[in-house]
Amino acid sequence: MAVKNALKELGLHFILVDLGEVDIMENITAEQREHLKVALLDSGLELMDDKRAVLIEKIKNVIVEMVHHNGELIKVNFSEYLSGKLNHDYTYLANLFSEVQGTTIEQFIISHKVERIKELIIYDELNITEIAYKMNYSSVAHLSNQFKKVTGLSPSHFKQLREKRRSPIEEVGNSMGTN
Repeated sequence: MAVKNALKELGLHFILVDLGEVDIMENITAEQREHLKVALLDSGLELMDDKRAVLIEKIKNVIVEMVHHNGELIKVNFSEYLSGKLNHDYTYLANLFSEVQGTTIEQFIISHKVERIKELIIYDELNITEIAYKMNYSSVAHLSNQFKKVTGLSPSHFKQLREKRRSPIEEVGNSMGTN
């Protein structure tokens, strides 16, 4: 809404292409761009026009959507899924992500999966076997090993410590300030 209002105030016609992405129909002047940047900052948003940074954000958004918001994890090869969703070769995406983020896409996914597992454990609606299935793990042992590597705790020990603070989604998988 803040983006739409800022663009309307500048008299620009636009199409919302995707979440966080806008296609402006006119050529934008440097002055209009600066006004848009300021208006977005006032709303707590940032104008991104570095194609690499935009692509990194898209990768993160696809992962967060997949792990945190889908009913069940996608049962296809994630590299194919990400490539298809973003229309880029997975090797290119993986190399760019590692270079810019200082971590791999796989580690970013694991961090988010573990955070989602914590959430599911805390909600206490599913047992560990059901969580392993929901999160697309081959076995409870695989989930437990990965969970312990990331958190230092077994899922059952974590369940006993339900009060343990969860990390905000924005901080998960970033090389600075994770669990």
